[in-house]
Amino acid sequence: MNEESKSIWKKSRNLPGSFLGWLILVTGIALFISLLGALIVDGMRWKEDWRAVAVIIVISVAGTSLFFFIRWLCCWRNFRRFLLGLAGLAVLIALFYAEEDWRGWHAWQKFKHEWEAKGERFDMASVIPPTVPNDQNFAMAPIWVESMKAVLGPKNSRSWFGNKFPDNGRTNFTDRLALDIVRNNDWGNEPTNGNWAKGTITDLKPWQTYYRTPAATNRDSTIETNEFSVALQPQSPAADVLLALGKYDSTIEELRQASLLPYSRFPLNYDDENPAEIMLPHLAALKRCAQVLEQRAVAELQNNQSEKALEDIKLTLRLTDSIRSEPLLISHLVRIAILQITLQPVYEGLAEHKLSDAQLAELDSELSKLDFLDDYKLAMHGEMGFQDGIIRYLRQHSGQYLNLIGDAGNYGHMSAAEFIVATTMHFHLVPSGWFYQNQLHCARAMEEFYLPVADVNQQTFMPALIQRADTAIESERKNLTPFNILECLMFPALSSAAKRFACAQSSTDLARVAIALERYRIAHGEYPESLDPLAPQFIAKLPHDIINGQPLHYRRDASGQFVLYSVGWNEKDDGGVVGLTEGGSLDTAKGDWVWRYPAK
Repeated sequence: MNEESKSIWKKSRNLPGSFLGWLILVTGIALFISLLGALIVDGMRWKEDWRAVAVIIVISVAGTSLFFFIRWLCCWRNFRRFLLGLAGLAVLIALFYAEEDWRGWHAWQKFKHEWEAKGERFDMASVIPPTVPNDQNFAMAPIWVESMKAVLGPKNSRSWFGNKFPDNGRTNFTDRLALDIVRNNDWGNEPTNGNWAKGTITDLKPWQTYYRTPAATNRDSTIETNEFSVALQPQSPAADVLLALGKYDSTIEELRQASLLPYSRFPLNYDDENPAEIMLPHLAALKRCAQVLEQRAVAELQNNQSEKALEDIKLTLRLTDSIRSEPLLISHLVRIAILQITLQPVYEGLAEHKLSDAQLAELDSELSKLDFLDDYKLAMHGEMGFQDGIIRYLRQHSGQYLNLIGDAGNYGHMSAAEFIVATTMHFHLVPSGWFYQNQLHCARAMEEFYLPVADVNQQTFMPALIQRADTAIESERKNLTPFNILECLMFPALSSAAKRFACAQSSTDLARVAIALERYRIAHGEYPESLDPLAPQFIAKLPHDIINGQPLHYRRDASGQFVLYSVGWNEKDDGGVVGLTEGGSLDTAKGDWVWRYPAK
């Protein structure tokens, strides 16, 4: 008998015939392989690192399934069925993508046209500031060009400045705006300054000690303490601080001369395909300069040099104004930080009665130019343009999704739903229509909640709208879909931003009223019983509370001082009590926003 030997693929095997049987078999093999792998890998803490175990199980299941699938596919009839099923699936997938692309695009275009008919714009081009002549541009003054080229390097300098400067390829530029009030960038170990919002004044004695210790004797009349010069014998704290910061005198004077130019526009690359890659090297430099100017102004006031202090305060306000036209939220948040820095010497000059009536009038004129309600609108429109650019970029490069949201590959901070949606978007599996849906969700939230927060006509901010926005975003997070994931990722930070703008405008208004009160005191020998006598002699018009539109709260105390405050973000009158965290830091979400001098 000459029987032909059968192929091993055609031999009969006692294998389960049902789907459940196959599933049990494959799962059992996968678990066995995963556990074996966990034992083999030296030191693997598989009970703790569930992700690694999950990867092993997935690979095991996939490998085992692939083996049985290939065995099944070796039959011509099965192979033909597979091809037909694959073709049908491809058609269904194509129809699905076409339908989702059209549906998302159509929904976005409908919403966009409706709002554009009302005068709204959603692209960055609508808020980009116009170019200005280089010779009239503060941001193109030689000190800025040299410092920014030192920070950016040759390649990025060309990207920022274009080919306008023949020395773009140089590598020996000096960052002359790398100003610091601490030694060797030793942030964290320096003394603290006063905080006007908490009602405290800067004590310069710890700064004097900081600059003088440790010290090594020099042959000259001065000694070097790390990077700062100090006198051989201690002077007054203010004099020693001014001497230490004297190394920046020439830089600050050049900056002051540049500030006289009528325009300021830094050469940001607004047309970058990916808006997240727009370089902003000037923001850190501006804040560092403001910190040095604050320290100088405080020391000058304590050294009875009020005119120099006023000039430094005015220069800091000019730094604040130099990026006012930038339609980027981060730029305006830096402006707000610089404003709070600027108000400290203003506060101390008023508390110690160091400024004359003429100086106070000049200072009020400068502060009156600030309008953080208009700035908030610009920043929010810029944020919509930024979102438009980001989503357009993701439609074309969806694989960059995780890089844009940060910490790519680390999903520990995500919920399971966010993980699934993020992974799907990252691996180019998302229809472009879903990005249009995300854009629709983002724009709708901006129009419904965030833009109306600032009422320019009434000159008020409405925290209730932000609370509604927070509730809506939290609801969206609980019902996460591929249509709203970008909204859930981008928008939580906007609530804090709105509060900062409101606090900045309130701070400016409180400072202006405090200036008017000091001018009244100079004229009459005491503060008034109410705010009514201040306008129009000492202030053109009294500002109201930026939160509720009511008059600011004001009262004199028994010591002859006063308390001036806004009800703050919680919209409650807390009697002029400042909100603090458990650690004693300022919490602008609690309590009132207060201007009060320390007790004598």
